[in-house]
Amino acid sequence: MSNELFSLAGRRAVVTGGGRGLGKAIAAGLAEAGATVVIVSRTASDVEAAARELGANVHPLSLDVASGPSSVLVDAMEKAAGGTIDIVVHAAGVQHREPAEDFDAEAWERVLRINLTAPFQLSQEVGRRQLAAGRTGSHIFIGSLTSLLSVPDVAAYTASKSGVYGLVRNLSTEWSGRGIRVNGIGPGYFRTALTEKVFADEQRYQKMLDRIPMGRFGNPEELAGAAVFLASDASSYITGQLLMVDGGWTAA
Repeated sequence: MSNELFSLAGRRAVVTGGGRGLGKAIAAGLAEAGATVVIVSRTASDVEAAARELGANVHPLSLDVASGPSSVLVDAMEKAAGGTIDIVVHAAGVQHREPAEDFDAEAWERVLRINLTAPFQLSQEVGRRQLAAGRTGSHIFIGSLTSLLSVPDVAAYTASKSGVYGLVRNLSTEWSGRGIRVNGIGPGYFRTALTEKVFADEQRYQKMLDRIPMGRFGNPEELAGAAVFLASDASSYITGQLLMVDGGWTAA
């Protein structure tokens, strides 16, 4: 197999939540594979610092992907990318931990809006433009262990990430025959700002570690290969799938 199948040269990508954590690592991988990458975050300092670190092919864009309307957001992304978008990676996400019986209604709405509704609306607009122009595309949603199973105290997150897997299947069914592939990546436990509270709990930390067949947590950089694969021609016959990158958690 030629390494050219993994090349993203000449393609433009958007990575939401690209200023730090998993999104930043994915953006780095796409850029290294040759793509022009726009990293998006509400926090200007995060994306600007990340863009400086990741190099000339990476461009910062500070905006809230949950603020809409999607047409305005995609216009800004295309301007930052210097042209139409080929690849979109939905890595922005939030968490709220609370027992189900006490789960705050506003927190529920916020998690679902940012983790599920905003990614759909962004892919809807990017996909609409790709379809109208007869262009191919790759849309990659970031799921979770909770796309397939449940953990305590994160009802809204579980609902949103289960919904993400549903979107992957549905959009793939509607679009893959017209040249747009839609897939997901399901990270296991990686140490990021989103999971820091869990890692700070020594008892929970050890319980999680004991659950992972590989015997260790993931490094954010280990998601880059999966993203490049799903964005590239190397995965040209793969669509509607959720690729778990979890050290074997969901297989055990």
